[in-house]
Amino acid sequence: MEVQEQESLGRWDGLASRDAVSRSEAMENICQMVMRKVEAIKPIPVPVPLSPASGCLPTSDLNDILAHILMLSKRCPFEDVRKGCMQLLQSIQDLGVRIPRPLGNGPSRFIPEKEILKVSKVDARTQSIFEDAFAALGRLDNISVVMGFHPQYLESFLRTQHYLLQMDGPLSLHYRHYIGIMAAARHQCSYLVNLHVNDFLQVGGDPKWLNGLDEAPQKLQQLGELNKILAHRPWLLTKEHIERLLKAEEHSWSLAELIHAVVLLTHYHSLASFTFGCGITPEIHCDGGHTFRPPSLSQYCVCDIANGNGHAIHHDDLLANQEMCGEVEVLMERMKQLQECRDDEEASQEEMATRFEREKTESMLVVTAEDEECVPSRDISRHFEDPSYGYKDFSRRGENVPTFRVQDYSWEDHGFSLVNRLYPDVGQMLDEKFQMAYNLTYNTMATHKDVDTSMLRRAIWNYIHCMFGIRYDDYDYGEINQLLDRSFKIYIKTMVCSPEKTTKRMYESFWRQFQHSEKVHVNLLLMEARMQAELLYALRAITRYMT
Repeated sequence: MEVQEQESLGRWDGLASRDAVSRSEAMENICQMVMRKVEAIKPIPVPVPLSPASGCLPTSDLNDILAHILMLSKRCPFEDVRKGCMQLLQSIQDLGVRIPRPLGNGPSRFIPEKEILKVSKVDARTQSIFEDAFAALGRLDNISVVMGFHPQYLESFLRTQHYLLQMDGPLSLHYRHYIGIMAAARHQCSYLVNLHVNDFLQVGGDPKWLNGLDEAPQKLQQLGELNKILAHRPWLLTKEHIERLLKAEEHSWSLAELIHAVVLLTHYHSLASFTFGCGITPEIHCDGGHTFRPPSLSQYCVCDIANGNGHAIHHDDLLANQEMCGEVEVLMERMKQLQECRDDEEASQEEMATRFEREKTESMLVVTAEDEECVPSRDISRHFEDPSYGYKDFSRRGENVPTFRVQDYSWEDHGFSLVNRLYPDVGQMLDEKFQMAYNLTYNTMATHKDVDTSMLRRAIWNYIHCMFGIRYDDYDYGEINQLLDRSFKIYIKTMVCSPEKTTKRMYESFWRQFQHSEKVHVNLLLMEARMQAELLYALRAITRYMT
């Protein structure tokens, strides 16, 4: 059986080759394998009723393969493979076997499919990036397709993620994917959990571990506390937490392993933010990404209505449209005025400190969307401990987030070198990714060209760090209130602190005149600023333990 599985994997891997002959041979082998499976079952007449729960035929092995072929027909960056998969599906349908169709409308619930890059219509650079991604994982996932708005960033992101998951490093491959599952599960991100469950099994992970964290090795269970604190209240992390992991006798972590684990945890916490912030939909070949049911007449899903994702016209839309007219011009004017004020006068250090504390306190009072508790499903919550532990607004209970001064511990001067020393090359890759997100600009705002957006990008980055208590002494936090309106702040806080509560209406309610590519850029900033904030607290705690 294992030999057959290895052969099957080899066939699929051949589709990722840059050599057209190798792809053609792999496609031919897959066609023969699938047709043998199809011929082994009797054609099922169309009138046979489907199971209402799954909408699938009772041939799960074949169904999984057909779903994979459907995914390749839509997402493979090689045109010959896409065409071959479409023809294969058509041949199977002609034999009387029902084939799957995609659910939903593209990679994002928030961004119309017609506005997202078509895999078949990209420039040479993006094509090359997509091919590399496909070769690495055998898929081009929806996150990469949406990030394709910004190919420069996508290249840096994929290079880093590939290194963390697949290249030489302190942790074994199955540990890496399991840590990814633990991190994504903290935010109930079933999209990322499902992807890494599949990857975990593919690299030989023990299926028993997927029954729950208590079935995983003690060493991984001990990571649960760090996962919980980093995801929701990283300022509470101390050197004692680090010491408990490094001195756990036979279940101890080495420093290098711990650095690898910390980078993975922060990567997937922040990637969960991006996933929810962009409304990423399930992969076509995964649960929720396809169905074997015939299309309904209405093509309208009840869950869309329940989630507020329908296209009904809201009563307040006319008013909102009037309000949004000119929002870009107002923002540009404020940026200009702030620049003039900067040139004219400089606030004292005492005043700068006061403005930071005021903004930090105000950020605690910004209410995240629908501020009720989200109860995670058992499927997700089994991968972590203490489901009730989440981000809390401390100021409401008379508590406060302590101030972390970047002058005392910064990524550039301290964190970068610590990561690079214990996990070579990763500090460099992370630094390039942070810089790419922070400095990325096309000098445009909506329809306006030749605009310097650095002030706005810095305000967004520093506001996120401010919510985590991180202060830059040389920044005037009074600028944040001038540049970020309330609806934008609600979106930022929800996406960064409680991303599972992000809704389509929230995404639509900020920066209404801006393009989707600009909103995706905002989400990249939020993701990277969050990751760096978490890393700063973790690396500071490790440094304190080491000294």
